[in-house]
Amino acid sequence: MAGNAMQEAEAVALADRAGELLATMRAAEASLGALLVEIEQRGVRELFGYRSVARLLEQLADVPKAAAERMVKRARALNPGRNLDGSAIPALAPATGFAALAGRLSNPMIDVIVAALTDIPPEHRDGAEARLLSFAGEAGHRQVAALGARILAHLDPGGPAPEDSEPAVPARELSLRRRGSGMWELHGRFDDETGMRASALLDALAQRRPTDDGGPDLRTPQERYGDAFSDAVDLAVNSPDLPMQAGERAHVMVAVSLQDLKTGVGQATLGDTGRMSAAEARIHACDSMIIPAVLGEKSEPLDLGRLRRLISAGLRRALYLRDRGCAFPGCHRPPRRSGWEVRIAADGFPEFLPPRFLDKQRKPRRNNLHRPLPFAA
Repeated sequence: MAGNAMQEAEAVALADRAGELLATMRAAEASLGALLVEIEQRGVRELFGYRSVARLLEQLADVPKAAAERMVKRARALNPGRNLDGSAIPALAPATGFAALAGRLSNPMIDVIVAALTDIPPEHRDGAEARLLSFAGEAGHRQVAALGARILAHLDPGGPAPEDSEPAVPARELSLRRRGSGMWELHGRFDDETGMRASALLDALAQRRPTDDGGPDLRTPQERYGDAFSDAVDLAVNSPDLPMQAGERAHVMVAVSLQDLKTGVGQATLGDTGRMSAAEARIHACDSMIIPAVLGEKSEPLDLGRLRRLISAGLRRALYLRDRGCAFPGCHRPPRRSGWEVRIAADGFPEFLPPRFLDKQRKPRRNNLHRPLPFAA
């Protein structure tokens, strides 16, 4: 027991020293960046004879050109500058610059914050930067990047316009993405053989059909081919040869209350973030597997039914409903380092206690990648 305590104390001391050195390195690099911006403003050619401050850094630090340019670009975003006429250029992320000078931020963290603020409209940047920095105090750079993306999605639900340019390679590629409006966009390119087979399939499914009352089919060609694609997806999903996913057939999870399912009034959750009406869920339920779940007032699963008495399948669904993915903070894999403890908090969700060499107070941590994060109002 005493040996374990001594080993833990030694780990804490070593981690403290490593943290101090990292903070010193980060603060020094941030100070160097501020100095490079100052040299650029004074005139690097006049002072040193180099055509750019990145070229100067490349020689002084003996670093590759790309690394020097990245450091200068980062420094420009964190520090104010001046135009050729002497007018001021405000820093893109001034608060991030102050935090960097204090040694609190890694370069990946700085880069994700700057990248998020670059796309956020100027009138919302101050508030967004404050939220990102606050979250950076307890999360990794990947989680902060996810928060930045959600802030941007909140401010611009439609997202950027799709690109018209066609990539050169490969011969077959496909992208499917969900827009903020809930509609999905499909873009792709195929070789001639695949295109011919897809065209033949959609042509067969897109034929005009009389309505239920014998009336004419008034759908446009685009509508008929859209419906044909939906029918093709149904055929593929119901194929017995479809590969298994996580031990189960491919499926989409729809969560809806029993009352809404009975009445057809209300909303259902489709997958992670999608929505569909309770009436649509009711229609699909006629041809679906139904797993009853009893949820608490905070949506924690209290009881989950099973189609079959298979613990692995039922447990997987319960964890999906509760955690929406791996619960370990900032990671999709289980922890590899010893000293972590996991427990179920009072609200029914898992939280992780880090070892003391990472956090002396052992403040509980959670994975926010799969759950709603705070965003600018």
